[in-house]
Amino acid sequence: QVQLVESGGGSVQAGGSLRLSCAASGHTPATKYLAWFRQAPGKAREGVASISPRGDKIYYHDSVRGRVTVSRDNAKNTAYLQMNSLKPEDTAMYYCAAGLKSLGNELIEGAYFYWGQGTQVTVSS
Repeated sequence: QVQLVESGGGSVQAGGSLRLSCAASGHTPATKYLAWFRQAPGKAREGVASISPRGDKIYYHDSVRGRVTVSRDNAKNTAYLQMNSLKPEDTAMYYCAAGLKSLGNELIEGAYFYWGQGTQVTVSS
């Protein structure tokens, strides 16, 4: 089992930045893929970014590539999502996920075993 707790969400104006954190605990979180997903009201949850256990394989959704950076600190069992140049369409609940079931599905919601409770990001125009 892996427990995930997100933090760092908030309200910002368009063009601003936020850094989300995902603190992992439990069974060997440092050996697991970590990912960030988001869900806006009335929309399906979508993958934003994922990072392999060693940080050498990173994937981004096309809508955030160039504005978002995912990273992890395995010594702290924490993953980060640095978001810059935020847009109103980035408004969503952001979730951390861990434990990829199979390679090739790094940004697919159903591909992860463990989920956090989410942190809200609101971007105003």
